[in-house]
Amino acid sequence: MKKVPWEGERNRLTDYDIPRLGHVIGVGEDEMHAVLDVESRGYGYDPHGRVIMLFEPHIFYRELKPAQRNIAVKAGLAYPKWKRNYPKDSYPRLLQAMKINPVAAMRACSWGLAQIMGFNHTLAGFDTVHQMVKAFAESEALQVQGMISFIKNAGLDDELRAHDWAGFASGYNGSGYRKNKYHTRLAKRFAWWQKQPDTKWEPSMAYNEEAAAKKEQGKEDRDEFFDKNTKKVVDETHWFIRFLKNLFS
Repeated sequence: MKKVPWEGERNRLTDYDIPRLGHVIGVGEDEMHAVLDVESRGYGYDPHGRVIMLFEPHIFYRELKPAQRNIAVKAGLAYPKWKRNYPKDSYPRLLQAMKINPVAAMRACSWGLAQIMGFNHTLAGFDTVHQMVKAFAESEALQVQGMISFIKNAGLDDELRAHDWAGFASGYNGSGYRKNKYHTRLAKRFAWWQKQPDTKWEPSMAYNEEAAAKKEQGKEDRDEFFDKNTKKVVDETHWFIRFLKNLFS
């Protein structure tokens, strides 16, 4: 099996991650569970440890310029309209498509737990699609964080807080949401989770975690500062010693 050009720790989602990440946009774990139940596969990595991914040939077709598009069409990797034509493993098609145009190929895939399209990497909080996939390879929590950023940047957090499931599904799934009953499925899962015991997590725990992270980052920044300045002092000391040797030789 060919290796992918992104590797990570592949850390699984914890019970504490769900309320912690939901807190960012002012929703509880019941809303988060409902969205994850309906909009995700329930896991972020395949049996080979790769980020869950689905390559979409009709999106690849759209992402390519005419010359590359013709090559992709002849190779069976692109076509103008959506077809229900998915192999068991999409990675071989992705790797083939990347030989034509790596960025367009990655933009033409849905990635991770929440199946965020590569071309939506900016809405998910990443400058490039490669940065997004690299982060998703690190942990499922980062995949959900990408989903949270997408919901916020797409202006769907209000609908989620208000439990406007039709409004949320329309924005998240597109105009065909009613046909697939995304709004009613979301409502049902939310109602089910409301009857379940909540995880013992409080917002103050998020602030403690954030403070600990900042403290650790501050330590790393100080270490980096002292490493650079120590090197500078050593280099200047060596230069001065050489200067004195030359002066008195």
